[in-house]
Amino acid sequence: MQFCSCFSCGKGFDRKTKVKTEPSWRIFSLKELHAATNSFNYDNKLGEGRFGSVYWGQLWDGSQIAVKRLKAWSSREEIDFAVEVEILARIRHNNLLSVRGYCAEGQERLIVYEYMPNLSLVSHLHGLHSSESLLDWTRRMNIAVTSAQAIAYLHHHATPRIVHGDVRASNVLLDSEFEARVTDFGYGKLMAEDAENGVTKTTTKGKDLGYLSPECIESGKESDMGDVYSFGIVLLELVTGKRPIEKLNQTTKQGITEWVLPLVYERKFGEIVDQRLDGKYVEEELKRVVLVGLMCAQSEPEKRPTMSEAVEMLMNESKEKMAQLEANPLFKGNIGEEVVDESSSEIISEEKDHQKQGQE
Repeated sequence: MQFCSCFSCGKGFDRKTKVKTEPSWRIFSLKELHAATNSFNYDNKLGEGRFGSVYWGQLWDGSQIAVKRLKAWSSREEIDFAVEVEILARIRHNNLLSVRGYCAEGQERLIVYEYMPNLSLVSHLHGLHSSESLLDWTRRMNIAVTSAQAIAYLHHHATPRIVHGDVRASNVLLDSEFEARVTDFGYGKLMAEDAENGVTKTTTKGKDLGYLSPECIESGKESDMGDVYSFGIVLLELVTGKRPIEKLNQTTKQGITEWVLPLVYERKFGEIVDQRLDGKYVEEELKRVVLVGLMCAQSEPEKRPTMSEAVEMLMNESKEKMAQLEANPLFKGNIGEEVVDESSSEIISEEKDHQKQGQE
């Protein structure tokens, strides 16, 4: 079966990046994946996400792969695992992590991806590589733009259009050149988490509540505007080096927007930026990313930009555009403060409830 090659996202999305060559898509045998991952050995485990564990593997030809071993899958008869994975395999963009193939034998359902040598954005901000300071300002700006382009592609240009539903730093992988490769998109239909009376419903279980929009926490429904909110949090995390929700002391937590916005009021952008950059950043770019991040992470979904608009704002270097951004009411004192503080307190309150229920 042939699949479409990478195609452009339309006007405003083209960048000077080389076209990545993708390995051929195919069906893998369970025996082959057991051999590649040393029988899913713990030492090969790269991490665990919402849908399953991911393992590093090496095929007989020496190529490296990442294998997602799914925890469960929808048992509805109309959902055909192979068909759905083939649909995902058709979704191609330079900054989306493409599916290399799958395995469906017995009770096992596995999806095979290309291995990303620089792991995830989270590993560089808070994890294994956080002390190495490998993300300079140029790399951070590139990650901001390319991850935005990938999500915008899912929303506006992919066939079918896709709501990601779980945009967060751990789902922004980094290739050998530190370019973003967004992963874990399109699983909503494949991995229905709950169903009542035949209606599929998404839960917040397994999700990081720091990235979730207030309306998603309240309703459990994923949406493109929910993705925009989550992306705004990722932008702020990328430039500040802080987690979406940080523990100030044993009883108090603070959302990232709640911390950033007062500093924006005072135009103290130098205090917002990740101190590991040691002052080496472009001031106007920093200001632009912070303002776009806050606009995306507003509590009212109707006030957020679309992902295509977010891409345009991130890439537009004109002084006129910057003046328009700064003139937004969100950045004018108490009006913006009420918007963001309310959103942050909702998230923190919900997180406490979530923890009380023994959920992740």
